[in-house]
Amino acid sequence: MSRTVLRGCPLCEAMCGLSVTLGPDEEVLSVRGDPDDVYSQGFLCPKGASLGAVDDDPDRLTAPLVRHGEAFEEVSWDEAFAAVRDLLTPLLSSDRNTVAAYTGNPTGHNVAFSLLATRLARSLGSIQNYSPATMDQLPQNVAAAMLFGEPSSIPVPDLANTDLLVVIGANPLVSNGSIGAAPDYRGHLKALRRRKGRLVVIDPVATATAAVADQHLAVRPGTDLFLLLAVLQVLTTLNVTPERTTGLAELSTAVAAWTPEVSSGICGVEASLIENLARDLLQTERAAVYGRLGTTLNQHGTLTCWALQAVNVLAGNLDRPGGMLFPRPVSGGPTTRAPRGPAEPFTVGRYRTRVSGHPEVLGEFPVAALAEEILTPGPGRVRGLITYAGNPARSFPDSARIQTALAHLDALICVDPYLNETTRHAHVILPPPGLLTRDHFDMALLPMGQRNFARFSEPARALPENALSEWEILLRLCAIYEGRSITSAELETELAQALSKSIARFSEAQPHSEQPSGPRQLLDLRIRSGPYGDQFGHRPDGLTLAKILDAPHGIDLGALQPRLNEVVRTPSGTIELTPPTILATLEPPEPGRLVLVGRRDLRSKNSWLHNVSPLAKGKDRSTLHLSPEDASAHGIENGTDAVLTSAAGQIRVPVTITDEVPPGVCSLGHGWGHDDPHARLRVAARKPGVNSNTLTDATVLDPLSGTVQMNGIPVTIRPVSARAEG
Repeated sequence: MSRTVLRGCPLCEAMCGLSVTLGPDEEVLSVRGDPDDVYSQGFLCPKGASLGAVDDDPDRLTAPLVRHGEAFEEVSWDEAFAAVRDLLTPLLSSDRNTVAAYTGNPTGHNVAFSLLATRLARSLGSIQNYSPATMDQLPQNVAAAMLFGEPSSIPVPDLANTDLLVVIGANPLVSNGSIGAAPDYRGHLKALRRRKGRLVVIDPVATATAAVADQHLAVRPGTDLFLLLAVLQVLTTLNVTPERTTGLAELSTAVAAWTPEVSSGICGVEASLIENLARDLLQTERAAVYGRLGTTLNQHGTLTCWALQAVNVLAGNLDRPGGMLFPRPVSGGPTTRAPRGPAEPFTVGRYRTRVSGHPEVLGEFPVAALAEEILTPGPGRVRGLITYAGNPARSFPDSARIQTALAHLDALICVDPYLNETTRHAHVILPPPGLLTRDHFDMALLPMGQRNFARFSEPARALPENALSEWEILLRLCAIYEGRSITSAELETELAQALSKSIARFSEAQPHSEQPSGPRQLLDLRIRSGPYGDQFGHRPDGLTLAKILDAPHGIDLGALQPRLNEVVRTPSGTIELTPPTILATLEPPEPGRLVLVGRRDLRSKNSWLHNVSPLAKGKDRSTLHLSPEDASAHGIENGTDAVLTSAAGQIRVPVTITDEVPPGVCSLGHGWGHDDPHARLRVAARKPGVNSNTLTDATVLDPLSGTVQMNGIPVTIRPVSARAEG
């Protein structure tokens, strides 16, 4: 007999509610959008529809693997953790900084990891921390810290009310609006049109979002900053008086030289269009400027993100309905509780990498530094690495070098369900069970939602026999890192007691027998002490985890509201428009070169879903998009292969000739290259695609955040000839 279970989707940032129907043998019969979900209201994308296929992928590992020579052996969990202890203990006992940790993107959809991340890092005690942030959004965090005093304070566009939406370097019709995600972005844009609003897209490529825009400004890759500086220059001449700010005079001086005429020569957008954009943003009552990877993954990523938010501030569009607003997450956050003391200035560089001296930023190093930290001999060399749901061999810059580095590790421990291009180098693989066997709560994503809401999903399936929950895996790793003989239950109690003590306002918030166990216990404490919580009985109508559990379609907590007084945590108590590190020398990209940019794909998320049969169907998506003009100039025909070369490497890639990219720009998707014969990804291997990160130069970083330049990479191209092949 079949049954239906309501679940939050864990496959992208849109946080859709799903209705999953399972058969008598617990097989997934269908996945549909939940029409009664308070947030997504029935919306479903191809990724969510494939959730059952993701969980039931026959290549998923079902038991731990331990390497013996060149082969892997399935072992018991106790044997696997004993191997982890034997590998890591000598390294941790000698120098904890010789063991690094890499935290992959899927952990952001995992409430167990979200709740344990801080303890895992503290238990390991290493400064060698890495994550996709320096290949993704870290410039946004750094800019938020500079402007508002708190790195998590990234505002999102109020899609339900804006009358002018400006999208820079993003393709939300494909991504669902990452960092500011919204189910059914197309529906939001249709509603914008119905209220006579406008969509302006600033992007080098005629993306799916640009195709439906009222205006598409085809900026040159890597020059968004210069367009935004010109917008700022125009705004500062219009006598703007933004509230609760300091540094306006300094900002005016800093941007004075970047007139629309000057910036136009760099970014390729007409000066009159730049000036009109600035005036429209100021004169439209409800307007928002939203940017994503195109604004972060370049040599001036932090400056670009700073300039983007400064435009929102000067135009009067920050913290107002229809503009850019700050969500208030149900599980709380740094800006939902009172500060504990005077605000400290935002700083970086508390410590640096051993080899190149890259500064720490928000507790981590650039991913571009990890390979040299492993391969360069000397005291402090990284000899061990733990990866949590990550695939550095395909996602890191200069992929050839990181793959060499992985093979030189004395200990590689991977928490991952696949034998992929990274884990095939592992000494121990600890596979978590499927997504449908665990609790789901979007703790890491609610601070970036389009609406304040709460939804908790219980497991749809029982944990398979001999499987270990991800919570248990992570707790046992904590105990090994700490060198302690402690049970998971005892460690759970410690965690709950520590969190209770940190909730200073509620001394009675101590664990007791009525509280849930496992991750639910910690989450309940966060919810009850959060902005909508029952405050441990002080507010009886407030939320608890139990109340959220009783509402499987979710609880709507209302539209986003202005809350700048809570958000600003700078030493001055104002939005600091011109922090000192912003005033730096700017170098525009070299003109006249063919440059490579990335490309979003609706049925993919980085390298996660390429082994899922329903999502792998259709034509090859890992092709190089090239303009007809560039194809003709280089003698390349549609459907043939070309050789693409950068300062970091060279690839051979099939070419699709299309008007979607302008002359001087080519485009290739990220996360492909599933051609490693040692990996066990049978579906992905049928259409392996090409690894674009072979071309990403690990030496070209945004100096303020350490983010690698993955967009606007200078390349050369030539057709594949018989002589070249030989």
